[in-house]
Amino acid sequence: MPEDRQPTDIVPPAGPGLEFLMPPAPAYGQRSIAEVLTSSAASLGLDGFANTLGLPAASRVCVVLADGLGRNLMKQKSAHTPFLRSVMQAGQGEVPVWLDSAFPSTTAAALSSFGTGQAPGQHGMVGYDVLDPRQDKVVNLLGNWDPGVDPAAWQPFPTVLERAAEHVDVTTVSLPQFADSPMTRAALRGGRHISGVTSHARTASAAEAMASAGPSLMYFYVNELDKAGHRYGCQSEQWEHQLEELDATVKRLSNTLPAGTTILLTADHGMLDVPEQQRIDYSAEPALLEGVRHTAGEPRMVHLYLENGTGPDVRDRLLAAWRARFGDRIWAFTRADAIAAGLFGTVRPAVEGRIGDVMIAARDPLALYDTRRVRPAAMEVVGQHGSLTRAEREVPLLCFTAGGRSSRRG
Repeated sequence: MPEDRQPTDIVPPAGPGLEFLMPPAPAYGQRSIAEVLTSSAASLGLDGFANTLGLPAASRVCVVLADGLGRNLMKQKSAHTPFLRSVMQAGQGEVPVWLDSAFPSTTAAALSSFGTGQAPGQHGMVGYDVLDPRQDKVVNLLGNWDPGVDPAAWQPFPTVLERAAEHVDVTTVSLPQFADSPMTRAALRGGRHISGVTSHARTASAAEAMASAGPSLMYFYVNELDKAGHRYGCQSEQWEHQLEELDATVKRLSNTLPAGTTILLTADHGMLDVPEQQRIDYSAEPALLEGVRHTAGEPRMVHLYLENGTGPDVRDRLLAAWRARFGDRIWAFTRADAIAAGLFGTVRPAVEGRIGDVMIAARDPLALYDTRRVRPAAMEVVGQHGSLTRAEREVPLLCFTAGGRSSRRG
């Protein structure tokens, strides 16, 4: 049986009368992406944060987030990461070596949990694109933010970076286009932003910024793996090349950040490749859209929003149609099921309407598209994520100490 279909991927039904098995919820508050920055702040001695992950006390912490680096992939491709392999072999005590992504396992949701320390049911970034009930339209929460949505209102909680910046130096090192993007304003605002186009530029800027600071927290973002995976697949030579570049980047940080700096490496989600013949246009099958007013989400985690006033009979027929079409290749469940199972954590009332009435999460290498609303190029994407298989939900956590510069530059 493939690793992603092991019995550990399913748990008993979350509520009475459910005739199917639900995927387990991420370990919010215990061992998830939401605990990385909060534990980092606590390890710096800042009040109001819990060191849930048991990080060592430090005066400087640099958190490297590699978009798309799944735990499974890191293990499979360890021959391409000699430096990171040596870090893993050295061990890290009681600090967990892997974490859960958020649900869905997509950048908008997971980076928002990372940035706020909250589960998606609280911060409200519950998908790549979702329904905005106020406008009765589907809005994108990543690169094509809707002008009718205020990022600070959609995600109202203060970020960890904002809170930490009241006490220590806080820096984000990332690409120029993310300096003031809506996603940044929603979930990663706080501190100062240092831009660099190349990985060498970013590592040099990171070393300079941290060397001249006292107690500090740094968020260092790497997106090249995710881009290569989407375009070429995570089993491609291009993806492996970017993994080698990541290994070199983290090694440079270890050599150039002040000695004793805690370096963490984690990711927002993993990834798997979907063959072209398994990228399916579900809009061509009327039974899969009966009673549906809006479709949203991502190809591996579809949100379906029903027409206003639709009764449970229509919803149940829709669920039955999806289960009949795809069988155990998917999980098909309702919003109420997802909330009861804790997939989004505790959901505040303002967020409920953003979640689909019916949700379809892929278990097999399968991608589901509504070609009435997505560009044809979307179906060319090879590497995918969003669902709750182990390949998508489990991300690494490496924790080690920089051996670099032992004194500050003046």
